[in-house]
Amino acid sequence: MSATDRTSFTNRSIDDIVPETLRMEISRLLEEVRLRGDDAVCDATRRFDGVSLRTDQLRVSSEEIASANVSDDVHRALVDAIDHVRRFNEAVRTRMSDWSMEIEPGARVGEKITPISSVGLFVPGGKASYPSVAYQLGVPAVVAGVPRIAVVVPPLPNGSGEVDPGVLVVCRMLEIDEVYRANGPAGIAALGFGTRSIAAVRKIVGPGSPAVTAAQVEMQRHGVSTMMVLGPTESMMVVDDSTDAHRAALDLLIEAEHGEDSTVVLVSADRGIIDAIDAVLQGLITELPAPRAAAARAALGVNGGAILVATLAEACDLVNEFAPEHLQLAVHSSRTDELVQRISNAGEILVGQDTPFSAANFVLGCPASLPTSGFAAVSSGITAATFLKSTAIATSDVRALRRMAPSITALSDHEGFSAHGNALRERFT
Repeated sequence: MSATDRTSFTNRSIDDIVPETLRMEISRLLEEVRLRGDDAVCDATRRFDGVSLRTDQLRVSSEEIASANVSDDVHRALVDAIDHVRRFNEAVRTRMSDWSMEIEPGARVGEKITPISSVGLFVPGGKASYPSVAYQLGVPAVVAGVPRIAVVVPPLPNGSGEVDPGVLVVCRMLEIDEVYRANGPAGIAALGFGTRSIAAVRKIVGPGSPAVTAAQVEMQRHGVSTMMVLGPTESMMVVDDSTDAHRAALDLLIEAEHGEDSTVVLVSADRGIIDAIDAVLQGLITELPAPRAAAARAALGVNGGAILVATLAEACDLVNEFAPEHLQLAVHSSRTDELVQRISNAGEILVGQDTPFSAANFVLGCPASLPTSGFAAVSSGITAATFLKSTAIATSDVRALRRMAPSITALSDHEGFSAHGNALRERFT
C-alpha cells in the first residue's frame, strides 16, 4: 500500500458511519422525543418498527419477563456465558478498589470507587435476537453495583409488540426488571431526556445500527454520557505460514456475516497463505444463507480485503494504526507473545486458532461490546469499569500544608490567582 492508501484505509470517522442526512434525521427525532416524550417514542416505534403501542405499553410488564422462555439448550448456554462474563467482571471490579497513600508526611491522597447512579442499556432487536448483547452489557453493570439499570429493546416486527424472549430471560436471570420496548434511537432519546414512562439515566451504552450510533453521539450534545463508538463490526486477522487456511477462513466469516456494513481484513507477510485462505472462502461463502453470504462478500470485499506486508512487525504496526474492534492472531505459538506485546490498539486480542471470534462474542467472558471506527486506540470494551467512577480524596495536616505553602503561593502568583495564594499567606503570617 502507498502511504496515501494506508492512511485512507486506517482513518475512519463518524461521518463514515453516520452521513449528514442521517445525523440530521436523528437529531430531529431526538428533539421530537424531548418535546413530546412518550407520544414521540410511540410514533417512532410505529413508523420505523411497524408496531403500534400505547404509552402505557412501553414498559415490559413483570409478567412478561417472568413468563419468557427459551429452549433448554439456549438456557444452559446463557447460564454458561453469564457465569464467565460475571467472573471476568468480578476480577475487573476487584482491581478497581478504594486506595490511599501517604504522599508526604502529614498528607494523604487516594480514590473512592463508586458506581454510576443509573445506566441505560440498548440491546438491538427487531429482526434478530441478541441475548448475548443483553448479558454482555447487563452483567458488567450488575457487577459494578449500578443501583438502577434500564434496558431498551426494539419489539419484534410481528406487530404484537412482543419483545425477544431471549433478552427477557437474560434480564430475569440478572434481576433487571426495568425493560422498555421502543424504537432504538427514540428509546435512547427517552433514556437521555426522560419521559413520563421512562426516567432519565446518566449513561447510555449499547451497539446498534448507524441510526442508533447517531442517536448516542447526538445525545452527548445534551450532556448524556455514551460510549464511542459501538458501530458496525470490524475485525482483523493476522496469519503466517503456519496458519490452517480452512480454519482461518471459517473464523473470518464469523464477523463477516454480521452485515453489509461490516469490515473484515486479513493481514500477512506470506502471499501463499492469503491465496489459500481466499480459495477456501470462495467455497464457504456459497454455503451461507443468501443474506449472510451477501454480508460476507461486502465485509471481505468492498469494505475489507487482504493486505500483504513485508514482516509480522509491519503487520502489528498496521493493526495499531487501524485499531480494530476484534483481532485474532492466528500465527505460530512461538510468535504470539512478541505480537501481543507489539499491539496496543485493539478492542480485543484473541490468541491462536482455538480462540475464534465467536467464542469471545458469546461465552469466553471477555467483553464483546467493543469500540469501533478506530476508537480502540483511545477507549476500551464494556466491562464493570464502564459503570464505575473514581472520586479523589485528600487530607493534609498543618505541618504538610505549611511545607507545601511556598509552592502553592508561587504557582498562584504566577497564574494570577491572588485568593489561592492569600489563603496560605494569611494562615502562616
